[in-house]
Amino acid sequence: MNADLSQFSLLWPNEQSRAAHLSGTDVPAIDQFVLEELGLDEILHLKSRDLSDFFTQDPSVIAHRQDVFADMLEHPELTTTLNHLIPILTDIMELRRLEADQGDGDSYLESLTEIELYISAVSTLHEGLSPLSDKLKSRAFTVLCDRIGELATSDYYRELNEKLEELTNRVRDIRSVTIGVNLDAQLRPSSAGVLSINPEPFRSGDVLEKILRLNFKDDEYTCIASLVPFGKRQSENQKTALSLAFNSAINDVYKQSLRSWKKIIQAYVLENTDFLLNLMPEIEFLVKGTAFLRILRDKGLKLCRPVLAEGKPVFVAKELYNPCVAIKVDDDIVGNDVSFTSDDALIFVLTGPNRGGKSVITCAIGLCQVMTQLGMLVSAEEATLSLADGIYTHFPTGAEDTIDKGRLGEECARLLDIFSAITEHSLVLLDESLSSTGSFEASYIAAEVLAGFSRVGCRCLFSTHLHELAAQIDEINARTAPDGGARIDTLVAGIEEGKRSFKIVRQKPDGKSYARDIADKYGLSYESISKNLKSTIS
Repeated sequence: MNADLSQFSLLWPNEQSRAAHLSGTDVPAIDQFVLEELGLDEILHLKSRDLSDFFTQDPSVIAHRQDVFADMLEHPELTTTLNHLIPILTDIMELRRLEADQGDGDSYLESLTEIELYISAVSTLHEGLSPLSDKLKSRAFTVLCDRIGELATSDYYRELNEKLEELTNRVRDIRSVTIGVNLDAQLRPSSAGVLSINPEPFRSGDVLEKILRLNFKDDEYTCIASLVPFGKRQSENQKTALSLAFNSAINDVYKQSLRSWKKIIQAYVLENTDFLLNLMPEIEFLVKGTAFLRILRDKGLKLCRPVLAEGKPVFVAKELYNPCVAIKVDDDIVGNDVSFTSDDALIFVLTGPNRGGKSVITCAIGLCQVMTQLGMLVSAEEATLSLADGIYTHFPTGAEDTIDKGRLGEECARLLDIFSAITEHSLVLLDESLSSTGSFEASYIAAEVLAGFSRVGCRCLFSTHLHELAAQIDEINARTAPDGGARIDTLVAGIEEGKRSFKIVRQKPDGKSYARDIADKYGLSYESISKNLKSTIS
């Protein structure tokens, strides 16, 4: 039989790529903290594994997963099938946990239950996948469909079903157990054993009734005294002891069947059940990731398969939007074009009015990179980007002052940590950094930091309220150019006719224009005030 699934994965195309990932190869520095900063952990929260465990820098793994997500978006039946599979696998895990806690590896009934669950899992997959066999395009699902089809139609699997049905019928036929009890001189039970396992239940009765009915011979299931409900007037220990005795009796009676059954489990079922259990974290990621993408698509928002660029750092996206914001609001979503290239500019300073979209686009860039390196489709019309060896964020931390450093010292320490980790292939996102000090000090330190990022040559977006910083860009570029520094440029979160447009444009900022537009909007310009005063005075 060819249906070997012991090394199968939905997320890794082969065992070599998964082994490389587990060894730390091709794993970018993108941690849970970054996901929380970007807002993805709230939207795509996993129970079985941290989302950060699934990041990769391997282009073949990303392409493999993009095909998987494309299949799941195209065929909602895949999600339905996987959702039906999850509770079955959960029951198998719970059964194994109970077996481990009890230290009983020879329980006939538990072995029988695991076989039933395994067959149910295979049947669920086969029934869900087989109608899609000619429509699936991803290698992961076509291989799974073929292998599960081989399992479900094999002679071995058919015999397993028949054997299971035979043995379960024998168990289901059990309605009572006849126990022989020896008494000591004081008529206390001294030892007991099972005489028979019976297909009929015992009935309550007494001696007089049996004499009057004269049917001793044909009525072996009517007791000579009233039946006492199990557990009545018994301690918990006594109940447990009696239950264990019954289970032991059943196992003893079927011991021969059990021995052959355990061989089947060890040689075949356990191996295939393990493969299914190993898929649980992958299934959760795929199901929740697909649900996230489907909501965006159903809202009419664009999704694309990013093109992976090799060589020099690059990040180019058309109509990029923030998916974590888009999923929460009913307003129209504004897309923006962004371009980070080594031939033009890799570092940008983004200025603009408060609540003008600076933080939203900063996170959108990070989310596009993150979703790419999870193997997902991304929230843009088009995207071409190189893979990052790490994503580093420096966002406001609230009032988390440290006793020895203070707020500014804490911000500077975090920036220093970023410099100790980044390379030219990293992505750095800073949002209102150095806001804990005055504009003069903040602008000076920020200019030094930008010069440092330029020297590294990484992709970086610095979103800030420091318009003075944007005015220093030419000076910083002139300073770092002799050292081969990456070029820095400016972006502006626009205002049109006094309203925030949330469009990001590449131009030099004019801080006065924002203030002037806002003042005009609220009637606080000198001209508006003078006009109102004249009408009041007159």
